[in-house]
Amino acid sequence: MAIRRGRGIAAINYPTGMNLGGDPTQALVHSTPTGNFMVTLSSVDLGQGMKQIMAQICAETIGVPTDRVIVDTADTDTGPHCMGTFASRGTHRAGNAVIQAAKEARQVMLEVAAEELEVNASDLETDGQGNIQVKGAPQKSISIFDVALSAHFKRGRSISGRGMFLIPRSYPEKETGAMKPSTCYAHACTVAEVEVDDETGEVTVLAVKNVFEIGRALNPKMVEQQLVGGSWMGISHALYETTEPYYPNRDHGGTDFNQYLMPGPGDLAETEIIVLERPSADGPFGAKGPGEMCANPQIPAVANAVFDAVGVRIDTLPITPERILRALKAQAAG
Repeated sequence: MAIRRGRGIAAINYPTGMNLGGDPTQALVHSTPTGNFMVTLSSVDLGQGMKQIMAQICAETIGVPTDRVIVDTADTDTGPHCMGTFASRGTHRAGNAVIQAAKEARQVMLEVAAEELEVNASDLETDGQGNIQVKGAPQKSISIFDVALSAHFKRGRSISGRGMFLIPRSYPEKETGAMKPSTCYAHACTVAEVEVDDETGEVTVLAVKNVFEIGRALNPKMVEQQLVGGSWMGISHALYETTEPYYPNRDHGGTDFNQYLMPGPGDLAETEIIVLERPSADGPFGAKGPGEMCANPQIPAVANAVFDAVGVRIDTLPITPERILRALKAQAAG
């Protein structure tokens, strides 16, 4: 009996969104009288940081600091239409819609500023700090605050915009059934190193190295946090989490998360994240959707590492000590 070490590799690609009926998302952007901007969405922030990213996208498009943008994720009764926060589509679909809406609002803002400065709107630019200035003559400028006041109380203009991102629906070919379910794909590769005790079946994940290609990281720190958390979640799916043997019979099942097996801090492996940026042609500032993908490649990588360590293939999750020992026993008997 011994502790055996193994290494496993897995590579995946993952679609951003879907293409069933076009997968549309809408956004609205408008200015307050004080020159702040409100983004209204029905896309929901599930904790993945959507509000922050939408604020960044809107601010970059209009040309204002991010803290001048407020994001309201309302609901389907009061917000513009959205297919939903799923399929790793949030940043890609809502981000594109926000860009469209922000461009329209920016144009109105520049037109009002042009009237105040008595120049052509095409001659104006934003400085990113809350001002609008004449190109090549920054001394001739006006604050966005004053532009908003003028629009609301003097010019009678609404600094607002509407945006909608809709991918043309892809229909299956009659002969082959082939279709294009997505316009861009993110990619990942994971290498997992494990130790397996062939007497107890216990698996210890020593290290997980992940490479993710996600288009463009609009907020690198948030991307890193999401990918690290996803990596730990993937390990949890591979080795710990299950509703079996209780589901669907709940007679002896756990009653709360105290009885639901998950890895603790001492069970988490050394984790390395490398982000590759290959901007998507139709992504907002090149972004793709890394959301669900971040927890996927660790599962087959761990399974392959277990196989490399002890020579048995476990194809049912989670990879428990019992399943490993049964497979080893069957291998020996065979």
